[in-house]
Amino acid sequence: MTAIEQSVQTIRRGCDELIVEDELVKKLTSGRKLRVKLGLDPTAPDLHLGHTVVINKLRDFQNLGHQVQFLIGDFTGMIGDPTGKNQTRPPLSREEILANAKSYKEQAFKVLDERRVELRRNSEWLDGMTLVDTVDLLAKTTVARMLERNDFRQRFDEGVAIHQHEFLYPLLQGYDSVALECDVELGGTDQLFNLLVGRDLMAKYGKRPQIVMTTPILEGFDARFEGDLVVGKKMSKSADNYTGIQEEPSAMYRTDAASLMMTMPAGMTVAACQILLLACPPSMPGARSVLK
Repeated sequence: MTAIEQSVQTIRRGCDELIVEDELVKKLTSGRKLRVKLGLDPTAPDLHLGHTVVINKLRDFQNLGHQVQFLIGDFTGMIGDPTGKNQTRPPLSREEILANAKSYKEQAFKVLDERRVELRRNSEWLDGMTLVDTVDLLAKTTVARMLERNDFRQRFDEGVAIHQHEFLYPLLQGYDSVALECDVELGGTDQLFNLLVGRDLMAKYGKRPQIVMTTPILEGFDARFEGDLVVGKKMSKSADNYTGIQEEPSAMYRTDAASLMMTMPAGMTVAACQILLLACPPSMPGARSVLK
């Protein structure tokens, strides 16, 4: 197996979708370090176990020698990502966002090597956008394109309000990739639409389109099986069904709330461990054998 094939194998481990793999191979073959971005909005103080799935994948790129960009969405966090929402998110103030962002760096560095991280905030370029810049950005897509997104389409069909700033969110996230000139952007499967908007925007701004890569979503601790189906929400801060990665063990395993880890059915616990282990090195057969 060649070095490029080994790199692709490592990158694909734990990956749900990779768009487009041939383009990734070409970028890897060039021999230069790739710029690989993960952006998270600090809408709550904690990063949680669900975040570690994609952060571990970012660490894979770091271990392969690439330049990882950890982006704190301190501007987009004030808007709120409408992904998966059936109603408009309540806005957060700049002060609330900055307070939440304080611990993000420390938490991310529990997984990433701090010495090899480019830490950025999207207020660096979004704060300076003029109205002319914003109108130009809006002109890069159409309402029809936005309504291809399942949650927007569902709300439109059900007559639930969709506010203009919610259409703006995917464009601002996509513009982050333009500003950072990303080669690869990572996100959960729920972020696929937003990531593809970034890929489209890069081409429209004369940049080489980024590779889009998604990792599986970790279900919240309130999820349950109904037959063979998993029913429930993804692990998220807004649903309050998560375990923060810097919580004390006594808090992680407390049993006084229905959404916590120890109340999950055994099958759900195994499924969650399988997702979390996808990004772990294959040199951990002991951990994997528990799941067989």
